[in-house]
Amino acid sequence: MTVAASTKSAAAHLRRNIAILALAQALFQSVQGMAIATTPLAALALLGTEANLVLQPQFRWMGLATDSQLATVPIFLAHLGLMTTTFPASLLMARLGRRAGFTVGGVAGILSGIISFIGIMQQNFPLMCLGAFFQGAAAAFAWYFRFAAADAADAAYKAKAISLVLAGGVLAGLIGPQTAKWSVDLLAPVTFAGVYVMVAVFSSLILVVVQALDIPPLTVAQRGERGRPLHVIMRQPAYLVALTSSMFGFAFMTLVMAATPLAMHACGFTFDHSATVIQAHSIAMFLPSFFTGHLINRFGVLRIIMVGAALECGCALVNLAGIDFWHFLIANSLVGLGWNFCFVGGTTLLTETYRPAERAKAQGAHDFIVYGATATAALSSGLLQAGPGWMFVNVMALPLMMIVTLAAVWLAARRGQTSEIKSL
Repeated sequence: MTVAASTKSAAAHLRRNIAILALAQALFQSVQGMAIATTPLAALALLGTEANLVLQPQFRWMGLATDSQLATVPIFLAHLGLMTTTFPASLLMARLGRRAGFTVGGVAGILSGIISFIGIMQQNFPLMCLGAFFQGAAAAFAWYFRFAAADAADAAYKAKAISLVLAGGVLAGLIGPQTAKWSVDLLAPVTFAGVYVMVAVFSSLILVVVQALDIPPLTVAQRGERGRPLHVIMRQPAYLVALTSSMFGFAFMTLVMAATPLAMHACGFTFDHSATVIQAHSIAMFLPSFFTGHLINRFGVLRIIMVGAALECGCALVNLAGIDFWHFLIANSLVGLGWNFCFVGGTTLLTETYRPAERAKAQGAHDFIVYGATATAALSSGLLQAGPGWMFVNVMALPLMMIVTLAAVWLAARRGQTSEIKSL
């Protein structure tokens, strides 16, 4: 085979894997969209039943006592499942390969849907919480779709590969919340149960799709390399900035998103209204991925991270300006767009900091810390929404995004990229 033919074959192979990963991402994000739109309201409904009233005293040690505070506990547990599973998931895939890991994630997603469905049918809030934890465990594997694409691409194409896989979420933005609207009363009179049936169905589809992946695992020699110690990798300036961008960009979005359905409910909006806002948010999260990689290659990753931080601040300012439907819609679109720039930018920057033999621990540590922050944000959102209120939730964006901006400026200065700063 000639060099040109070999290169063409490798490019076709990469495109095939990216297409499969993008489809799996679309299905995964559809599950996420259904859960975001449904879980806080389903939890609130369960907590109002007599069978679950006895739970309140058991949560007082956490500062949670009212239904509105407890309603975000399943979201917190989903992020806890994500956080605690992400490092084992990375190590498992380093040993067994991406396809095996994604298969385990698909099974966890199916269990999540089944357990949550039973919890709704039996009006059992703790069982619903267990289902949410499994949803997070499934997500821990699915969030590695982006790294799988990056690992298979050369340095010049990594940003585009990451963003194209995440672009699969655009389809999810249309399908996920719309499926939640359609299935919310599918098993009436039991509200919400049908949504979790669809969670199990979509997770089953993920399980099928990932079987078509063909990504070579690490070689025996690469697995045998110990690489640098994790603390050495994490002390690199680029790693620190990548982590800061991903962590705070994702944490603030989680803080807003976990509280949005509850805030809209308190303002008198219906489930369809909040699902529509989540739909717009999901599209805004992933639609930019068609061009984020190009923007990173064109303008530099640090500049894109800074723009993402500014957009998330814009979300907070719009939410602070009012509580009409359009305030919620525009603000959630802005935070989705800002998340995309911060998260794709952070992920791209991260890929510059490790060698192949180090990728499992470098990626695992990054995602563990990021999802630890999102778990904290998910738990805090219920407390802040029921306590200081919706406005305070949004004020939290300003210091977080200032940290992201300053971190990016600091790294640009270290690299001597003065244009990254002067053009802002």
